[in-house]
Amino acid sequence: MVSPAVVVVLMVTVFVVAAMAARVPLGLALALAATVGGLVGGLASELPRHLLEGSLGYLDTMLIIASAMIFVQATTLSGGLPALASALVVRFGRRPLLLLPLLAVVVMLPGMITGSSTAAVLTTGALVAPVLIRLGLDRDRAGAFVAMAAIYGMLAPPVNIPAMLIGGGVDLPYVGLEPPLLLATVPLALVTAWYLGLPALGRSHQGSAGLSPEPPAAAAGESGPLGRHLVPWLTVALLMTAERWWPHSFLNLGLPLIFFIGAVVAWVLDGRRFAWHRCAREAVGQAIPVLAILAGVGMFIQVFTATGGRGWLVVELLSMPALAQYGAMAVGLPLFGAVSAFGAASVLGVPFLLAFLGRNDLVTTAGLSIVAGVGDLVPPTALAGIFAAQVVNEPSYWKVLRRALVPALLTLLTGVALVVWAEPIGRFLF
Repeated sequence: MVSPAVVVVLMVTVFVVAAMAARVPLGLALALAATVGGLVGGLASELPRHLLEGSLGYLDTMLIIASAMIFVQATTLSGGLPALASALVVRFGRRPLLLLPLLAVVVMLPGMITGSSTAAVLTTGALVAPVLIRLGLDRDRAGAFVAMAAIYGMLAPPVNIPAMLIGGGVDLPYVGLEPPLLLATVPLALVTAWYLGLPALGRSHQGSAGLSPEPPAAAAGESGPLGRHLVPWLTVALLMTAERWWPHSFLNLGLPLIFFIGAVVAWVLDGRRFAWHRCAREAVGQAIPVLAILAGVGMFIQVFTATGGRGWLVVELLSMPALAQYGAMAVGLPLFGAVSAFGAASVLGVPFLLAFLGRNDLVTTAGLSIVAGVGDLVPPTALAGIFAAQVVNEPSYWKVLRRALVPALLTLLTGVALVVWAEPIGRFLF
């Protein structure tokens, strides 16, 4: 019988080699690692069942992502997101001190409802990047701004996939995480927007004068009044919160149905009536890489648990001194996140949560998810940094990562602080 430690090391090694050296897609690399681990760990006869069950382990999360991407794509095709960016430029173009954090919120929006930093970078990030450059930010600064805002969107409520994965590993419902997540992400987004934007405005004559009230290239002059485009977002927000405010009058519709209703509202209000098949095809096409990762993560965790690997890792973590546990968390989660922040949350985040049980589990889960989210900036994968460099036309994504170093470290320290002081923070919030 092969020891669980050997199985864990082998699975992680296969995953890292396949993803980094062989450039295998992350979802397939996770499935390959799970298959090898199952064969070596003595699960050969039951391996197909474990792989099938694991691939469906995060079906709810996958449905949320797919439906949220359809909603984002619907608001984009109807002109809602371009109209929002244009309205901010028109209203706050001569007040950059307010415009910078508002632009960060715009970048965050798709990430907040899809749980994907990549979705935020490629949608609203592409809309906001030209505005930042017109404000006077260098391309590397603008890329870092977009990358960090996208990561904060991925980590902010209502959808934080790393937190879902961590909580799902210990049967912790994804309920009540909004306060600690907002406490962390909102101040970080505000500070980062000013840290990256204000120095450039101080050097730039154009930045100090502000933007002229001219909409960006993607402006929604053809897309009608802004109020009409806010209706789908307000509908989604109302349906998300209605059950909490009026528990006896509203049913829990579930996030996938809520996002689909929001997409229908966007379609109804769009005078041009965009084609549904185009909307769904483009949205699901953008979501497939993330959905594949979640299916692979489910397989990995299923085999990881069935072979005893999770139990072994938890015992090892519990036997470490407290200071070493914090150090391993602060270093291990982001480094593993270089391959996949979702993989880091599920493979390492769950054992760390088990090691830190007994405090406020909601705050601890939020802190671990924030530490794991920093992995989206860690090379060689660095998905947020690479795509942000593309949308600002910066040839070297290393320049973007260098600009994002200080905000990334601040984000890492914030996540660690939430874990270390989870109990007093929980008393303050709840």
